[in-house]
Amino acid sequence: MVADLKTDVLVVGAGPAGSMTAKWAAKGGARVVMIEKRQEIGSPVRCGEGMSKDWLPEVGITPGKWINVEVEGARIFSPSEKIFEINEKHAGNEVGYVVERDGFDKALAIDAANAGVDIHLKTAAVEVRKEHGRVVGVRAKEFGETFEIRAPVTIGADGFESQVGRWAGLPTNIALRDMDTCLQYRMTGVDSDLRYCDFYLGKCAPGGYVWVFPKAEGLANVGIGVQVSQIKTTAEARIYLDRWIEKHPGYAKGKKIDMVGGGVSISPPLKQTVSDGFMLVGDAARMIDPLTGGGIANGCIAGKICGTVAAEAAQTGDTSKAFLDKYEKGWRARLEEKLYRNWLAKEKLTTLSDATFDKIIDALAGVRLEKLNVHNILKAVHEKYPEVTKEFEAFL
Repeated sequence: MVADLKTDVLVVGAGPAGSMTAKWAAKGGARVVMIEKRQEIGSPVRCGEGMSKDWLPEVGITPGKWINVEVEGARIFSPSEKIFEINEKHAGNEVGYVVERDGFDKALAIDAANAGVDIHLKTAAVEVRKEHGRVVGVRAKEFGETFEIRAPVTIGADGFESQVGRWAGLPTNIALRDMDTCLQYRMTGVDSDLRYCDFYLGKCAPGGYVWVFPKAEGLANVGIGVQVSQIKTTAEARIYLDRWIEKHPGYAKGKKIDMVGGGVSISPPLKQTVSDGFMLVGDAARMIDPLTGGGIANGCIAGKICGTVAAEAAQTGDTSKAFLDKYEKGWRARLEEKLYRNWLAKEKLTTLSDATFDKIIDALAGVRLEKLNVHNILKAVHEKYPEVTKEFEAFL
């Protein structure tokens, strides 16, 4: 029989945001338990495996063996395959390294464990425990046995499909237009360029894009994200991806060696991520960038803030919503403006025709942007095709 546990901070979910939160809570002096429903952290992989690198020092991550390729930048292809090339420095949240995501997740869990975090694998939260309206822990199931973990601070880091947030009473509903369904093949024998992560826009991926992330010579992740509101069934993602591959000889000749799929939020962040004794972080708090679909950097940055506040709350004994609002204010000051602006941009971009995308990339192809953001992109497009930017005037 599994014995009940007591700890200062409980983290549900051992993805990047969970491990980062747990590590910084432990570094702050708290006793921390982190539970993961799967038997292996980081597996199965549900990610394109591309990420930037400029944020790593901020949260204390040292680059390691989990890096496959360090790319020079990204190429964005219009529907007619005009190319806008951007270097890594300006390429946003998902370019810099192509990684082995399971290795990356394990490395972050090792950092958490070395900081003192107690990790329980194959342990799923099945219920949030409350007393007088305050979250005081969870009921969990480990290898078929149910037990209770009590903690003055509980943190939901259980990903896009987060149940813990809903059980805790936070509003986590999401509209279909704010969801992408994604599918990715790892392919060998392809002609990808190790210097770039590639993104293909337009009706080849309704409301989303096709990506190619090189893993090694002749090996690449080839995937697609499509907006759920623009398709009839999630199975259509595979049809669109297969169709794209067939039209590109450098990939059509390749062989698929594995396949992963799942959902991604392209929504604004949640309006509330804390309550008495409880916080949400990472994908569970809708911190994924609505334009890129990337959430690793944001989840880790917010995780450091979350863990730091959790340790302070546990040590002072004040785990009220009022105290935990330090986390709410902290992550919003760091991330919210960009997330919200990118969501507004996403709302516009998902309505554009292929002809308009062609004009946008054509306008950008000859421009060197010092900083890649929505404002600078639209400003450059406005110079050549002012009619295209009329609907985006609020961003200029």
